Amino acid sequence: MRLLVSWVRDFVDVTATPEELADRLGLRGFEVASLEPLGDDDGVIDFEVTANRPDCLSVLGFAREISAIYDLPLRAPSTDAGARIALAAAPSGDTDRLKVLIEDVDLCPRYAAAVAEVVPAASPAWMTERLLSAGVRPISPFVDITNYVLLELGHPLHAFDLGVLAGAELRVRRAEQGETVTTLDGVERTLDRDMLVIADGRRPQAIAGVMGGAASEVSAATRTVASESAYFKPSSVRRTSKRLGLHTEASTRFERGADISIPVLALQRAIALMQQVGAGQLIGPLIDRYPAARGPTRLHLRRARLAALLGLRVPDTEVERVLRRLALTVTSANDGWDVVAPTFRVDLLREVDLIEEVGRHYGFEKLEPTFPVMRETAPAPDPRIGRDQLVRRALTAAGLSEAVTFGFVDADAARSFASGGEAHALVGVANPLSAKFAVLRPSLLPGLVDAVAHNRRHGRRDVGLFEIGASFTTTDGETRSVGVAWTGSPAPGHWSAASREVDFFDVKGAIELLCELLDSRVRFQPIMVPFLVPGQAAQVLAGATPLGILGVLSPAIADSRGAPRQDRILVAELNLDRLAAARSDGDPRVRALPRHPFVQRDLSILVADTLPAEIIRGTIQAAAEAGPAPLVATAFFDRYTGTGVTPGAVSVSVRLTFQARDRTLTDAEVQESFEGILAALVGEHGAVQR
Repeated sequence: MRLLVSWVRDFVDVTATPEELADRLGLRGFEVASLEPLGDDDGVIDFEVTANRPDCLSVLGFAREISAIYDLPLRAPSTDAGARIALAAAPSGDTDRLKVLIEDVDLCPRYAAAVAEVVPAASPAWMTERLLSAGVRPISPFVDITNYVLLELGHPLHAFDLGVLAGAELRVRRAEQGETVTTLDGVERTLDRDMLVIADGRRPQAIAGVMGGAASEVSAATRTVASESAYFKPSSVRRTSKRLGLHTEASTRFERGADISIPVLALQRAIALMQQVGAGQLIGPLIDRYPAARGPTRLHLRRARLAALLGLRVPDTEVERVLRRLALTVTSANDGWDVVAPTFRVDLLREVDLIEEVGRHYGFEKLEPTFPVMRETAPAPDPRIGRDQLVRRALTAAGLSEAVTFGFVDADAARSFASGGEAHALVGVANPLSAKFAVLRPSLLPGLVDAVAHNRRHGRRDVGLFEIGASFTTTDGETRSVGVAWTGSPAPGHWSAASREVDFFDVKGAIELLCELLDSRVRFQPIMVPFLVPGQAAQVLAGATPLGILGVLSPAIADSRGAPRQDRILVAELNLDRLAAARSDGDPRVRALPRHPFVQRDLSILVADTLPAEIIRGTIQAAAEAGPAPLVATAFFDRYTGTGVTPGAVSVSVRLTFQARDRTLTDAEVQESFEGILAALVGEHGAVQR
């Protein structure tokens, strides 16, 4: 909301400078985005108004706040001849010039209208200057007046060309399914039964609370206008605006909650301005359709509750002064006050809301810092907190940085990263903010890949990110996972070695480090995943339980997410809940060091070059369990193809470490275990010892 200080002074005689006003309003909870001095003790202050304060999307709303801050009287709009903010003293009733009918009272509880004859004129300089200061472009007298009233009183108005309305009527009704209307921006929009429209005798002429129609737009040829001032149900306007992707100054106010008591007053103000600038003349009375009048909200404020929540006792006189300056009606009661909140304060619904108002204007800076009283023992921390800290420590040690991405993704990204049969299990958002947030993420990878691509597009060469968070599908519900996306070099460059690109084994090593820290024994096996490169993808398993996947991201998907085409992105994702459930028994941090010596044997074998090393490792471990010498480590230290090796085969060398925790192993025990392992390799894989 761009606020012109001299405009505020129409309502309250405040002498403070724009800088002082910005500071004082900032202390009362209003975020100041910018301040633009204009000279002569004037200026424009740009405020970020929160969604719960639609009353402050107007000059009058901020004037009320300033009145309370400086304890100054507020000038309300009046029909008095000498009033600075003049209203037209127009009678209410019916006219044969225009028929108004509300067909859906739930979505439109109040609708007011007036008929005026257009007189050729130009908007005065003082009005256009004020509109320009608020960031609004002057167009024509009638349009300028509606915009002026919108900014001044915070209530949207709309003008129809009465000459083009079929039957000279305005009918507030729901749209027919598939009905269309071309709005003022020239776009034809298709409507549904949940949308409210303002129609004439034949077709819709405006989308209620959002935007008018082009067919009834006021133009230079217009001779008679029908001005609308209404109240529309906030949820209806919000739903319509989002479905149509159409956000306007009017919808911004209506969807947050307008003042149901102000439609007639806003019309009176517009008529007074119209007469003041010579742009037109009212014809007949004001039409006010208000079938079921709504009263203000009645609340009770307890003195003890006020003191308990604020942590100090505010003098009764201060409480009453603050509330009355904010236009609330206050009556003393035995334990506090009975308060009537005006209809423009749609945020005042509970006692605590009144306490916040008293605290804001009494001054939060006066509150003494105190510690809350502990009445019971704090609950034990969630075990997932410690687990997630271990995950962060492991992946940070591996050279990755933590990222936090959105839990909502676009549908294309969700489908691209859905593995197996998950594409049909996506969780859609019924009322998304935009198409980019249409689906709950089924995986952490879409957000991480987008973050990597964003960093690469902005010049960062080496990007390694991880994230701990929730993902969602209709089959598994909510699951907590850790995701990794990595491109560039796995480590900073150094003169002692040539730079290289991150590869599959860097990511595999990071996953192994993580699983080891969480004391989970895992294995890897090849897998086919739609978004990973075939032959460079693996599944992580704990026994027969799948924990996650890792591999090279498909170049086509990386390109579709905006990554540079030459990039090779490695990704991984693990289900942390399953990983925690797969932890080994016992505590790995409490384990005595071995007291007996180990024995190492090296074994070189020829096997098919398509045989994964993980399968060889599994065969070795399974065979060792039947031998007398415990096998405590298996390490591959050489791989050779070339001269002396049959084509299609590979020479693999593995170092076997045997060690018993209760005795020194004999050569016979080690040899027996070694021969059992070799026999298993020969029998299962046709291995040949070199």
